[in-house]
Amino acid sequence: MPDPVLVGCSHGTDDPDGRLAVASILTEVRRRRPDLDVREAFVDVQRPEVADVVADAITETSRAGAPGTAVVVPLLLSAGFHVHVDIAAAVAGRTATASGALGPDPRLVEVLVDRLREVGATRGDAVVLAAAGSSDGRASLAVEDVAGLLRERWTEGPVTVGYGSSASPSVPEAVAAARAEGRRVVVAAYLLAPGFFHDRLRRAGADLLTDPLAPDPRLADVVLDRYACAARAVIGPCPGACPARSGCGRVRDLSVV
Repeated sequence: MPDPVLVGCSHGTDDPDGRLAVASILTEVRRRRPDLDVREAFVDVQRPEVADVVADAITETSRAGAPGTAVVVPLLLSAGFHVHVDIAAAVAGRTATASGALGPDPRLVEVLVDRLREVGATRGDAVVLAAAGSSDGRASLAVEDVAGLLRERWTEGPVTVGYGSSASPSVPEAVAAARAEGRRVVVAAYLLAPGFFHDRLRRAGADLLTDPLAPDPRLADVVLDRYACAARAVIGPCPGACPARSGCGRVRDLSVV
């Protein structure tokens, strides 16, 4: 049986640099796995839409009357509305499955630590982990999990959380609270790419702001691991210990027989 098509699905953005950063993840995936059919899709702003890409992938890879298969890997850091609703709907009723979001994952935290060092964060600084935010409480729990991992790796000072929208505290509120303790404040952007939310972080009142996570080759490692775990839905259970902090988190596995 051929490997399922890997559909990397991001939110979508109007920002040219953001588009390049997200595309770099799948470019690295293709470099590492030239045998895989890797396609890009979006849940908003950009086209093609994820449901259309999944449908086309299944049709175009069908053989001898058997439908093709696809695995959607959300290029999203937390499993909120887009994972549980949009992407789940895209695979529903089809010979497809969707993995969980990229985070939480220790490798994402390693990238965050590197970004903090790159901007000159030092001992005594207060770090605000800034996430986009979601109305889905599960996404906030995932961000808190990442913050816990970051506290384990970044012991130079306190780490708190702020959100760009839909959850509290807001990033400016978290920055102000950290500032009240008399510390220099560094915002660690828990975002995949430049764009709307990263631009807003520049106005949050921090002393330093990190770059987003992408581009970074470690993101391709996470994508391929999510794909491998979810693809096993076609032929069996996820092998071994999943490298994800909370497991591969498939949102929907559908019949492929």
